[in-house]
Amino acid sequence: MSQVEHSQGSLSQLHMSGTFTFGIQAFGCNIQVMTACAEAYAMLDRYVFPSLPRTAGFISHPDLVIRIVRSADQFQLLANGVAAASARHVIDLVVDLIRVLDEAVVERLTTLRAVHAGAVLCNGQALLLPGVTHAGKSSLVAELLRRGATYFSDEYALIDPEGLVHPYPRPLLLRNGRPEQFPVLPGECGAFVSHTPAPIGWILFLEYSSEHTWKITPLSQGEAVLALLQNTPHVLAQSPDLPAVFQRAVAGATCYAGKRSEAADAVCQILLLVETQERLEASAVP
Repeated sequence: MSQVEHSQGSLSQLHMSGTFTFGIQAFGCNIQVMTACAEAYAMLDRYVFPSLPRTAGFISHPDLVIRIVRSADQFQLLANGVAAASARHVIDLVVDLIRVLDEAVVERLTTLRAVHAGAVLCNGQALLLPGVTHAGKSSLVAELLRRGATYFSDEYALIDPEGLVHPYPRPLLLRNGRPEQFPVLPGECGAFVSHTPAPIGWILFLEYSSEHTWKITPLSQGEAVLALLQNTPHVLAQSPDLPAVFQRAVAGATCYAGKRSEAADAVCQILLLVETQERLEASAVP
């Protein structure tokens, strides 16, 4: 019996016994998802790296086992048997679920290096928006998607040893003026999800300004590398290749730092910057 047939048979038996499960590999992290609740399974299937392929049934040697159990009027999220969150409504577990997945994947990265950054694809090149959590990366990414960009990530840009950025296709976590985050799939912004790595064309280190100003200054490649090092979850002592990887990443990029206004206005400025640079480069070609 083939592995696929075995997995399908296992899944069928699990459905008959009231358990739903699938496996998924995300950047070297083997993830097993399981629940006895159909409502919880629908949520897991929708939000656990929805654009990555699944394996029916159980997988061998999972690094992370995600399980949702229901007890009385509460849903509980378990990660490798440890309670990670609980809520009355299963949809309210999504933010904690994505946080658990992020931590597990980043911890197990081998060749790829992570940067806290929103990332989209514009005309074949990646545009990175580095920043800490809650810096407004997701709102900028969502607005760029509405303007036609292709989705890479709203939280992590994954950079390979050659300096290319790989998509990290988790759902976006938006606020839209609310204190709590809520999940949005890229398709709900009218966007496509990329699965192909790309060179970096632009890196914008932007800080929100309540004065509704747009003011940026160019960064040298050395300054950009230092700024990326300030926005990585990796420890330099444990990943001594980081400076070289980031140097290759910024080698062909135009880098800026400065202040931005609200997302809609900032994205207008970002797209104008991209368009202007591309026009100048095209006119310089003999």
